[in-house]
Amino acid sequence: MHIAVTGNIGAGKTSLAKKLADHFGWEVFYEAVEGNPYLADFYEDMPRWAFHLQLYFLKSRYEQVMQIQRSNKRIIQDRTIYEDAYIFAKNLHRSGVMSENDYTTYKGIFDLMMSNVKAPDLTIYLKADLPKLISQIKKRGRDFESNIPIEYLKDLNAHYEEFTENYTYGKILILDVNDMDYLNNPDDLNIVIQKVDKALIYEKV
Repeated sequence: MHIAVTGNIGAGKTSLAKKLADHFGWEVFYEAVEGNPYLADFYEDMPRWAFHLQLYFLKSRYEQVMQIQRSNKRIIQDRTIYEDAYIFAKNLHRSGVMSENDYTTYKGIFDLMMSNVKAPDLTIYLKADLPKLISQIKKRGRDFESNIPIEYLKDLNAHYEEFTENYTYGKILILDVNDMDYLNNPDDLNIVIQKVDKALIYEKV
């Protein structure tokens, strides 16, 4: 079984993936953030590094998907390959940060990969407004994230809303996490676990 957690930067994907993995006994595939050679440079100069960063994420995510599809384990993935193309790359292109030529090349590579990609059995979208995202980003204190423009987060949220409203790849569970603290509050975590469990049971049926 392949479960994926999606959501904007700072929504709490990694924390939830780990919590759910601990509860259900799943294996976690984390996003390639640590050790990413382009991430810090990207936040300093987005037009210069946008194509490089997105291609790096796309490659990493495709490798994960292929590994998941070959596995017989139950795996939860931190972010999906669809977000790379339909949210992050699209946002950079629409905002003029990624050039037309770079976006066309990127999208062509993504489209080729899609012929081999099977959608997650369940996608969990963490819906979070800007105050929540900003608070979470500040809490984790990554130096390279201190330069993220607020407008960038706002644009990404708009793309996430568009993406989830039109999601047709499989089952999606939308969780409003604005008033949740499943990392420190067991009651909040139990609410999430119950909703995920219900969605999985429905999926099996």
